[in-house]
Amino acid sequence: MNGGLQSHDTGGRTPSDSSIDDAEKGMSGAMHPLPFVYLGQKATRTSHSHLLPISPIHEGITPLSSVPELPLSRPLPTPQTSNDKVPEVMVKKSNPLKPKIGRWILFDLWFNTYRKFFTIVTLLNLTGIILASLGRFRYAENHSGALVLGNLLCAILFRNELWMRFLYGVFIYGLRSWAPLPIKYAATSILQHVGGIHSGCALSGTAWLLYKVIDIIRYHAVQHPAVLASGIVTNLLIFISVLSAFPWVRDTYHNVFEKHHRFIGWLGLATTWVFVVMGNIYDIKTGQWRSDAHVLISGQELWFAVFMTTFVLIPWVTLRQVPVEVEIPSSKVAVIRFKRGMQQGLLGRISRTSIMEYHAFGIISEGRHSPYHYMICGVQGDFTRGLVADPPKSVWTRELKFAGVGHASAMFRRGIRVCTGTGIGAALSTCIQSPNWFLIWIGSDQERTFGPTITGLIHNNIEPGRMILWDSKKRGGRPNIMELLKETWEVWQAEVIFITSNMQGNDEMMQGCRAAGLHAFGTLWDF
Repeated sequence: MNGGLQSHDTGGRTPSDSSIDDAEKGMSGAMHPLPFVYLGQKATRTSHSHLLPISPIHEGITPLSSVPELPLSRPLPTPQTSNDKVPEVMVKKSNPLKPKIGRWILFDLWFNTYRKFFTIVTLLNLTGIILASLGRFRYAENHSGALVLGNLLCAILFRNELWMRFLYGVFIYGLRSWAPLPIKYAATSILQHVGGIHSGCALSGTAWLLYKVIDIIRYHAVQHPAVLASGIVTNLLIFISVLSAFPWVRDTYHNVFEKHHRFIGWLGLATTWVFVVMGNIYDIKTGQWRSDAHVLISGQELWFAVFMTTFVLIPWVTLRQVPVEVEIPSSKVAVIRFKRGMQQGLLGRISRTSIMEYHAFGIISEGRHSPYHYMICGVQGDFTRGLVADPPKSVWTRELKFAGVGHASAMFRRGIRVCTGTGIGAALSTCIQSPNWFLIWIGSDQERTFGPTITGLIHNNIEPGRMILWDSKKRGGRPNIMELLKETWEVWQAEVIFITSNMQGNDEMMQGCRAAGLHAFGTLWDF
């Protein structure tokens, strides 16, 4: 059951299309073992602009590589134009053997905090159901409806924009000034993986609902048929909503998932109200309907239903149709500009209609007081292809934005933000708004693909001493990213790494960082 019953489409991608979008193709092969260069000291922040109103690329000039040549290691030959040959030492000659990753590291990455939350929640509820079936759980016997609604309320909360922004605020402002790093790492992992609570509670609530309906059927002789019928209908609707959110359905048939999870979920919420009210006011001892309002108001079930409805509605009351300007720098990307600035680490959902097909994208902004913020939409499915083929003049969006794990970067003193392709959309705000974050962006022909607006935001706000923009097309492939990250970690004195990449790149970097003892948080694909 989705908090606010919204789309899980992270970054606007659907894995059914591919884990690699068009803006990343050509750079998804094995990591090339290349020599690289790096900074020896932090550069001072300066105000400068590398761009004319129209990017040089549109005048037939290929800009120089923005990878800084710095003194810690051998200087890396930099191609001066797109026609220059990449030196042989930079070109992959054979498939290098991937470093062997220990089984414990692979298991630890698989059994992450998401799965731990999911396991704990489902096991606790399963234990409760077994005890209730054996007559050893008196509360469940008298308040099984409260256990149903309590679980569903938790499932909604941990997908709700307002609640999650609140949790991020508590952790960030409560920990950043005093907490040791292990506590900050644990807090960040909790914030990133609360989806495990969402999934576990949704499944557990459905299980308790099934238990309650079976219990009613067992004693149907003393129950009113209307209560029994509403319970069965509610069970069916909630069951469909939960099934539609299973990974195979959600990832393969995104629109099917969205329609069923949202609209069937809303119907399930409505019938839950009917089931709760009827169940509370029907007295099975006398076989009569009670008209005492106190009986209904004093029931736990009613208040759980009230809060469920409130948190479902909150994101939707902030829904607005807003004007936008769309830049199409290439056939692979649409850059959407919105009015007003945003703090870093937030994501927004957009759609061409008011209630259907919402997709989430990272928000790029120079700060809260900036006049604009931007979204990078890599061409992936029908929705993003439509943005390029038929750019909209306005889109629907929720003004209440939700926090991505990058929002937790405010908890740390210094860090590294590494991304590939359209991952720059989720990563860039952090490095623009904080001078203590280092940007590594690996992409293919970045300025030509992403255009002057994004390139201008980078060069006008991030000094060369704290960024590496690796053009894999000009350099003949990707760098040895783990060597790059390890040296950056040491020299930049980083406390944490945040990764935004496709599934293959994310897995390689997360495994490498864990083996090297670097604290990293990567992209999460819900299940």
